[in-house]
Amino acid sequence: MKLSKNEVLYVANLARLYVDDSEIDKFSQQLSDILVYIEKLNSINTENIEPMAHAVEVCNAFREDIVVNPSGKEASLSNAPDRDDDYFKVPKII
Repeated sequence: MKLSKNEVLYVANLARLYVDDSEIDKFSQQLSDILVYIEKLNSINTENIEPMAHAVEVCNAFREDIVVNPSGKEASLSNAPDRDDDYFKVPKII
């Protein structure tokens, strides 16, 4: 299926593309190749194929919701570069 010059210009206009006269033949061939491939895909029997959302099986990757004891104030504050009693000490930002 060879596309005409007018069809290529029409598609380019829809895509808001400027096409030189020198590019029309190249784009005509490329668009024609795409349409031939789509025709091949349309000829495949997909009647017994179940629709799918992903090409591969997707499973839930979340972890179990398990309650754990918190590590405590001292363990958290032991990593602090600077602290004031039970609080993190940070520089003042204005």
